[in-house]
Amino acid sequence: MIDNIVAFFELAPGFFLGFVFIFGLSVGSFLNVVIFRLPVMMQKEWRSDCLEFLEQPNSEEEEKFNLSVPRSRCGNCGHQITTLENIPVVSYLALKGKCRNCGTGISAQYPLVELFTAGISVVVAWHFGVSVQTIAALFFSWCLIAASGIDIGHKLLPDNITLPLLWLGILLSFFEIFVDLETSIIGAMAGYMSLWSVFIIFKLVTGKEGMGYGDFKLLALLGAWVGWKMIFIIILTSSVVGAVVGITLIVLKKNGRDTQIPFGPYLAGAGWITLLWGHELSQFYFSIL
Repeated sequence: MIDNIVAFFELAPGFFLGFVFIFGLSVGSFLNVVIFRLPVMMQKEWRSDCLEFLEQPNSEEEEKFNLSVPRSRCGNCGHQITTLENIPVVSYLALKGKCRNCGTGISAQYPLVELFTAGISVVVAWHFGVSVQTIAALFFSWCLIAASGIDIGHKLLPDNITLPLLWLGILLSFFEIFVDLETSIIGAMAGYMSLWSVFIIFKLVTGKEGMGYGDFKLLALLGAWVGWKMIFIIILTSSVVGAVVGITLIVLKKNGRDTQIPFGPYLAGAGWITLLWGHELSQFYFSIL
């Protein structure tokens, strides 16, 4: 059965990319849920742990809250979103970006994340073709989108995403899906230690913390997927893009000089690009240098 599906996709690449696009829209819809709910779940867990540590009773009767419960609802009137109202992109356009019950505007983030996820998925499928690399790279891409969305909104990179993805990268290296085992393990260590060293030096010199520990873990997982030879490429690419965006926001007076800018999305974007075009990017940089 699986062999027949693979053979069909190989013979009909257009259908394969179309399937990936539609599936990517559905995944994007789920990623919206993760981006919104996972930080709330973490805050509830932290609060519960603190009360338990302080031996204080949890007097609030909290509704069960996870990625599937309760059902999605309007934040203004509490209207539960039906299945027809939850079709990626189509429902947003049909409802004209408003709640059907109360008319409150729905954030454009939802269709944008869905379309972005679908587009990224198609690029991955087009690049790797019908292969195991595509399946792995799709999962890699979706996790990075969720982590980046959370970091943008909360300046937080959840261990629930970064650590499992790190171990998955090392696991894949056993089968040399992208890199070999030695390159992957050294990449994870080099990724973590490189940013940790910068963090320590910056803190000793300025007395301030320049980045969070989540960034160390993110670069470690990227190193596990692409190998230690690409760590420099990821750091250079993310730093250049981050600097350009940061300076642009300051010039446009959107941010002040002391405004914290989440570095995770730049690392994630650079890591994703490196997974697909790392060798070409490396040759480009070294040709300039």
